[in-house]
Amino acid sequence: MTDAELVREIAEPLSGSANDYDRLLELIGDARFVLLGEATHGTHEFYSERAAITKRLIADKGFSIVAIEVDWPDSSRVHRYVRGATVDASADEALSGFRRFPTWMWRNTVVAEFVEWLRRFNKELDSKKLPVGLYGMDLYSLHASIDAVLNYLEKIDPNAAKRARLRYACFDHFSRKPQEYGYATTVGAMEPCEDEVVEQLVELQQKATEFLSRHGEVAAEELFFAEQNARLVKNAEQYYRSMFRARASSWNLRDWHMAETIETLVAHLNGSRQPKAIVWAHNSHLGDARATEMSHYGEVNVGQLVRERFGNEAVLIGFSTHHGTVIAASDWGAPAERKNVRPALRGSYEDLFHETGLPQFLIDLRGAGQIGVLQQRRIERAIGVIYRPETERLSHYFHARLPEQFDAIIHIDETRAVEPLEPTSVWDAGRKPIHLKFRSRFNLSLVLTLPLTLIRTSV
Repeated sequence: MTDAELVREIAEPLSGSANDYDRLLELIGDARFVLLGEATHGTHEFYSERAAITKRLIADKGFSIVAIEVDWPDSSRVHRYVRGATVDASADEALSGFRRFPTWMWRNTVVAEFVEWLRRFNKELDSKKLPVGLYGMDLYSLHASIDAVLNYLEKIDPNAAKRARLRYACFDHFSRKPQEYGYATTVGAMEPCEDEVVEQLVELQQKATEFLSRHGEVAAEELFFAEQNARLVKNAEQYYRSMFRARASSWNLRDWHMAETIETLVAHLNGSRQPKAIVWAHNSHLGDARATEMSHYGEVNVGQLVRERFGNEAVLIGFSTHHGTVIAASDWGAPAERKNVRPALRGSYEDLFHETGLPQFLIDLRGAGQIGVLQQRRIERAIGVIYRPETERLSHYFHARLPEQFDAIIHIDETRAVEPLEPTSVWDAGRKPIHLKFRSRFNLSLVLTLPLTLIRTSV
């Protein structure tokens, strides 16, 4: 029997029917954390299948937290919309705050439909049950989070707002470009703002009881959002200083922040029963790093951290595809393109799955993961917001052991590009540093597009 035939024997075909994921929900059981990955940041099926699984987890198993790979302040407007606490008239309008590159990741038709479903679900929910919230867990939004903290304090305590404004003024020399701040502190051109951002977070935490006593429990969520933004500023300040050092340092800080955000959300919402969380992010964040080349370079990720903290209470689910189309850019800030995804390379997991002849299927890796053909170390593809097919083996493949990386894998052999809400828009270049979603034996370092002034300064 060939390797592909062995895989076909254990694969559970998916047909698009309502009971496709019955087996997956059995595997999830009473787990409190379900991490749903994606092999690209621009594939329709990855978004639609994650949405389908998430709807069932919410409706059938009482999950109430959806944490996604986006900045906290950018998601706050969408969170208010799904909770019915906003003047936005539609999901499209609520998602309009996502304006920085790559906007197609969240301003797309699948996410818009899912957001509308969340709003309807909450509206019809029994008042005794936990409403569902949608939260960002990334840390790029240093200045947006500063603005959010200041806006909160201006309403609640103007004197505290003045102190916060003085502390955060440390960043005022950099035109809201945190990469410039990171570079300047790295080369010793200025002192870091570390003490100031820590002081601000500590003061906000110390005054929490006072704020709640003055403004009641109704304001508890506003305070929590402000505190999370202050925590993000603290972590982002450290992250941007680390960008010009070792690659592992900045990657780890980002994933530690995301894992911390998940834990903080669960702790904050803990009431009569423990809340349960669903996480949407790239495979490279949610598959256990110890099963991939990442561990060789000293990198950790959310999947590893959540597994270490919660054990079998966490279920890690990956996605893969063999060929099709994807929305991606050729460079950071470049226009979004509908690109062809090349057929997977020979010897990869994706190629093995393609050879089964099944169009789409699920494998329970906990139950079937000991089969040698899956345990064999193989290359695996990862496409982020940048896709360069001409350098694919170097830039988009890494070695992994799939049964140790995930608890289950969903393979969709042919996929298509996700549809942006604004496919003809001029995409904003943004300020986010590139984290290419791959590792290779060459250990490529961080690629960062710097402003011209910084390039000249560094020469």
